Amino acid sequence: MSQQTAESAPPDARTLRRVVGAGFLGTTVEYYDFFIYGTAAALVFPQVFFPTLGDAASVAASFATFAVAFVARPVGGLVFGQIGDRVGRKTTLVATLLIMGVSTVLIGLLPSGNSIGALAPALLIALRFCQGLAVGGEWSSAALFVGEYAPPEKRGLYALSPTLGTSAGILLATLAFLGTGWSMSSASFLAWGWRIPFLLSSVLVIVGMWVRLRIADTPVFLAAVARAEESSRRRAPLAELLRQQWRETLLAAGSVMMWISFFYIGSVYMTNYGTGTLGFSRNTMLSVNMVAIVANIIGSVVGARLSDRFGRRTVMIGASLFAVPWAFVLFLLADTGNLFLLALGISVALFFVGTASGTTTAFLPEIFRTSYRSTATGVSYNLGSLVGGAVPPIVAAPLLAAYGSLALGTMLALLAAVSALCAFRLQETRGRSLHEHEEPMAPASPRAGASAAG
Repeated sequence: MSQQTAESAPPDARTLRRVVGAGFLGTTVEYYDFFIYGTAAALVFPQVFFPTLGDAASVAASFATFAVAFVARPVGGLVFGQIGDRVGRKTTLVATLLIMGVSTVLIGLLPSGNSIGALAPALLIALRFCQGLAVGGEWSSAALFVGEYAPPEKRGLYALSPTLGTSAGILLATLAFLGTGWSMSSASFLAWGWRIPFLLSSVLVIVGMWVRLRIADTPVFLAAVARAEESSRRRAPLAELLRQQWRETLLAAGSVMMWISFFYIGSVYMTNYGTGTLGFSRNTMLSVNMVAIVANIIGSVVGARLSDRFGRRTVMIGASLFAVPWAFVLFLLADTGNLFLLALGISVALFFVGTASGTTTAFLPEIFRTSYRSTATGVSYNLGSLVGGAVPPIVAAPLLAAYGSLALGTMLALLAAVSALCAFRLQETRGRSLHEHEEPMAPASPRAGASAAG
């Protein structure tokens, strides 16, 4: 394992604050945009864009459009990852923010299915695909950007900023829908009020762009570019990745499936489950989400701090193993119909999500070499998102109808077990330098992995 290098002087405190701020604010905007779609897909899109379908079919169709973004995310991770490795991390962050903002505002302006028929859901799918492309490059690029600036011994803490930005974006999205829901009738909300959160994105994007344009690219990337120019080496990030670390890419993708699946079931599908199956009001479920998001933020901080002390791999394995039994407890609590127990079930689930996601932002970039790190981080994270984020919300409704909520718990438990196994097969990375490694990391054997975790 390579050790820390001194290829560049550490950034000063002011630069670090600006980098952390850029990572936090930009990711807040991106995930505000991304998550308001999920909330709208659960609450209003079935009626707005699929008015001729039955209740179950319209919900399934709405969540299918939600899932389109997860198909686009690996493509976005690959495209913007290569841009990040060839042109720069900053270029990627600016491009993804702009694409996301334009797509979100256009969704807010989109006519309904009653107005333009089948063209409405077709345009909705196209814009959702663009959102997926943008967020596919955003999370990994933001994590990489902050991580490459951060001191190795505190990388978990500093890399937490994009994760907290994600939670802040979700919090803002929930507040936006709560505010519009409380300030107008259900009919007005369904007719036009749901558009307000989408249009407000334009203000957030302007602020985010201003912050990101003021930050220079990372010292690690600039040093790698200088080395490549000196050696006249032509870099092909994807080809290098497939040749050197394709196994680690798949294992890294598997390691994140637990927290991604728990997140989208807990915060998106459970909103629909609570209103449609359990009979709670829209605002009640949004309020439950607010409580759960606070638990998610606490979990993120706990995970990041523990990962700096005990190791990334250890925390990822622990969170995934604890999530296995909670997958069943979540629906047992929800099915009681008790609001407090429902909120408890979702909040604990999102605490586990935070613990793992707060670790992932440091863990994934540390696995890969500088020359293809952006590509590898984007591809691995978004492959995990495709399986963990797209599939569960789509299959949840038919599984529930056919086999009951036990089937949903079983699905989540299996994904959590796979994540624990994948993390176990990876090496510990805490303290690793992000400057170019002499040798790429190899997947750990069970015996070697156990010793590395100490």
